[in-house]
Amino acid sequence: MYDALYARQSIEKKDSISVESQLEYCRYETHGEACIEYTDKGFSGKDTNRPGFEKMMNDIRTGKIKRVIVYKLDRISRSILDFANMMEIFQKYHVEFVSSTEKFDTSTPIGRAMLNICIVFAQLERETIQKRVTDAYYARCKRGFYMGGRIPYGYRLTNTIIDNVRTSMYEEVPEESEQLKLIYSMYADTDNSLGDIVRYLNEHQIKNLRGANWNTARISEMLRNPVYVEADIDVYQFFQSQGANIYNPASDFTGYNACYLYKGTVSTTRKQCDLSDKEIVLAPHKGFIPSKTWLACRIRCLNNRQSTKTCKPKNSWLVGKVKCGNCGYALTIRKAKTKWGRYFVCSQSGNHGNCKGAGCTIYADVLEEYMLNVIKERLSEFQKLSCVIDTGEEQKNILKKIRLTQIEEEIEELLSKMSEASSVLMKYIDEKVSELDTKRKALQEEIVTVNVADTEGRLKQITNHVKTWEALSFEDRQAVVDTLIKVIRIADGNIEITWNI
Repeated sequence: MYDALYARQSIEKKDSISVESQLEYCRYETHGEACIEYTDKGFSGKDTNRPGFEKMMNDIRTGKIKRVIVYKLDRISRSILDFANMMEIFQKYHVEFVSSTEKFDTSTPIGRAMLNICIVFAQLERETIQKRVTDAYYARCKRGFYMGGRIPYGYRLTNTIIDNVRTSMYEEVPEESEQLKLIYSMYADTDNSLGDIVRYLNEHQIKNLRGANWNTARISEMLRNPVYVEADIDVYQFFQSQGANIYNPASDFTGYNACYLYKGTVSTTRKQCDLSDKEIVLAPHKGFIPSKTWLACRIRCLNNRQSTKTCKPKNSWLVGKVKCGNCGYALTIRKAKTKWGRYFVCSQSGNHGNCKGAGCTIYADVLEEYMLNVIKERLSEFQKLSCVIDTGEEQKNILKKIRLTQIEEEIEELLSKMSEASSVLMKYIDEKVSELDTKRKALQEEIVTVNVADTEGRLKQITNHVKTWEALSFEDRQAVVDTLIKVIRIADGNIEITWNI
């Protein structure tokens, strides 16, 4: 085995030490033992792409080298990251490292201590680079730049310019988008499952135009993707209710642009169906799935994921819809040997969670009876209203919803400042919140809560189902609830229902 002498010089200057002079210093450290010399002339130390260095590393891996000697540390590397990687290889092949002028020798205790210090700084550099790259990535994401990856079915790439920067964006492929519109319209009907859609596509020989086979997993992925939706204020409110971080203001959700969904910068172990801390950004391309259809499908996907395990025993047709008003997690059924038999409890309460529960005992039979009566009342209200809204009235409603969302965000921001407010500022906040709350209530009364004309037939069908509730199967009852209700939150005896209609 040999000593390796390594020398590097990027450019020749009067005040720089030549390769020959460096090797002379290194030879002194060998004390006359056999050595192999490796040199790189005209190469920078910013990276390790140097022929002499690479040849030396190959010889180390083949077991020829027992020690590497350099004139100074920066001759072999000016990057702490590269140096740490190099030292890992040295340790693996039991190669010592010596800097002749800095007395850096890994065969001594002080040399090994210096090595550990270098490794610490290398780790710091790694993490700093990762953070910088991640921040730059999300900064570009928020501006709508194309960030690579698989092109979603239904689109192709086209060139565009955003903020004077050349990038790409999605453009609709009519042949593919027509298939997606069919899939969305079928799944929006709660009578159709993912399996039904796959069978329909296969039976009618509707082929995936990219050569892949239709399957439930692929279709489910498409149905969850907001890259297709005509994002309006209802889409904004959906993502807001799910805890997502929305980059664009509510006023930008006009129903033209689609959305990008990013994982976000916060590390999380949450389930895929959980949108908490996800990043929502309006995309530069146009969506082609109406928001009502997309939301109906997205909510079905969300409920199916959340209730996959709990619905198997068919304990209650409300399972998957009922949430704890305190922590936001699902309420699940627990059985007891009492006259009530079943009751709801928070899935995060008890020994395995931090929630104290919904604050009251929730008997399943009582809640089911209560919700059935509420559903009947809700449907009776719609029977008294016209289900047709003209285009002008619908546009006014959209603008009112946007303003309502903005007011709610203003109130929330003001309330967040109360803990640090002085008495004078507190008075101002109280007055401002009261003023905004008055406007909010007025808008809520003005907003028409009836869906557009295509809901009339569906509501009549649901009304008929409710009238024959006792004869319905468990699946049909769940389908009715999925159509009508987004979520039911219960806390301290209060029940808050968020409707889909």
